[in-house]
Amino acid sequence: MGSERQPTAASGGVPVPVTPENTMRAIVQDGYGSADVLRPARIARPEIGGHEVLLRVRAAGLDRGQWHMMTGQPYLLRLVAGFRGPRNPVAGIDVAGTVVAVGREVTRFSAGDEVFGFGRGAFAEYAVAREGKLARKPVNASFEQAAVLPVSAVTALMALTDAGHVQAGQKVLITGASGGVGSYAVQLARALGAEVTGVCGTAKTGLVRSLGAAHVIDYTRDDFADGRSRYDLIVDIAGSPALSRLRRALTPAGTAVMVGGEEGGNVTGMGRPFRALALSPFLRQRLTLLTPRQRSADLERLTALIEAGEVTPSIGATYSLDQVPEAMRYLEAGKARGKIAITI
Repeated sequence: MGSERQPTAASGGVPVPVTPENTMRAIVQDGYGSADVLRPARIARPEIGGHEVLLRVRAAGLDRGQWHMMTGQPYLLRLVAGFRGPRNPVAGIDVAGTVVAVGREVTRFSAGDEVFGFGRGAFAEYAVAREGKLARKPVNASFEQAAVLPVSAVTALMALTDAGHVQAGQKVLITGASGGVGSYAVQLARALGAEVTGVCGTAKTGLVRSLGAAHVIDYTRDDFADGRSRYDLIVDIAGSPALSRLRRALTPAGTAVMVGGEEGGNVTGMGRPFRALALSPFLRQRLTLLTPRQRSADLERLTALIEAGEVTPSIGATYSLDQVPEAMRYLEAGKARGKIAITI
């Protein structure tokens, strides 16, 4: 495995002997493509900076963003991730685990703490995360449940609050309600006092009801934009409804928040959201795009809701580290109900 990074000393980059103590199992990718580019390997454990934490990974989460990193699409992504292949060969952002070591500037955590949040290279036995992107694991959540929270649950929370300005008593429609972000958006909207309608396929209507949706629309049978109901807020998750359909389903001064852009093309992936942003200033209705962020404050807010019993992570499938390629194929096939957890 000559292409794999060899361990180096913390200072000076001096090579050190390769031993089980300073290496780890990981899933790596050398280029972009299908799940076949993912392979198990043994590589050097990551080193940490002053504001970073080294985690012994107990579980990781798999989300649609990792599919984009695997395929390198939309192509605009490669400006950040790397042109011919990812700069960081180990994927995975959602992480939950135990703190092993902390950088000299870290003040909030110490060795032995159980945490979750946004990491770097979570599909491995060890991963690195910045202190400001972690929070303590909810006491009533397993590592698997905590690991499937960060990307999807924070995205849902921001879509409803930061972008959507949801208010108690409002009627909220959530498309893609059975998926990773959608399963949290349904629960969070309900917890925030909204009347929630979820849109999903036939096989997943029961799941969406169990998450707390007051109404469920089976998109194979009914159209949410048929005019029978109008909504104060629509959270459109990685969908493809025409902007005209979203507007028909909104109240005259309602808001539509677009999350993701699966049908936005292979170049930027953002064709429809960009059109929405250009049109919105000329309307009473508000069409906007979510800009995600990674902050410990959002994770701590989620922790409070989970410990209060308002939100429960919905795990649809669990895979081992070596089964990450299989898990990715399962995600790609659209079979997932809720989130996919990777146990380490």
